[in-house]
Amino acid sequence: MKYKSVFDIIGPVMIGPSSSHTAGAARIGRVARNLFGRQPAWAKISLYGSFAKTYKGHGTDVAITGGLLDFDTFDERIISALDIAKDQGMDIVFIEEDAVPEHPNTAKIIIGDEDGEMELVGISIGGGKIEITELNGFQLRLSGHHPAILVVHNDRFGAIAAVSNVLSKYELNIGHMEVSRKEKGQMALMTIEVDQNIDEVVLQEIQKLPNIIQVARVVD
Repeated sequence: MKYKSVFDIIGPVMIGPSSSHTAGAARIGRVARNLFGRQPAWAKISLYGSFAKTYKGHGTDVAITGGLLDFDTFDERIISALDIAKDQGMDIVFIEEDAVPEHPNTAKIIIGDEDGEMELVGISIGGGKIEITELNGFQLRLSGHHPAILVVHNDRFGAIAAVSNVLSKYELNIGHMEVSRKEKGQMALMTIEVDQNIDEVVLQEIQKLPNIIQVARVVD
């Protein structure tokens, strides 16, 4: 693993006690909130491996909840996130899973409201760093540490090139890009991490392209 700075090694500014179990967990929750596009009315959070064994002592439960409330890793409100969520009417359930995950710090978050729901799987890989590995059944690799665009689209010729042309038009440099699909010719997901912030006009132009179903933005 490559680190960009000393802060990647010592971890982010955060509410303790653990960069993996607290800061990383908060970031997983916040990415879920970001992709959902609004505060959910309810959340069902399954914890695996080390997360399941130590989540209460290490504050993983309050951290994920804080992320769903859009609190950053250093926000002192994380400590009271469960109470704040309850006061705001968010119903949260934590499940300790026995299944052995590929990574010891794994959380599956299902969130929703009357307008829809979303399922996300994230892992905390240390030092506050995370990866989102699954979104609504699509396999992906999203760090959550760079601006990103997620594009749900029909698996058709030219769809990827059309999106890339829009990013080139607005001089957005692609740092990482991958495409996941469940079946050939069906629905697919583009995950694109870029080096610059993404303006709303970029999302709107991508949304108007042929075969594009949904566009979401992740801010770092």
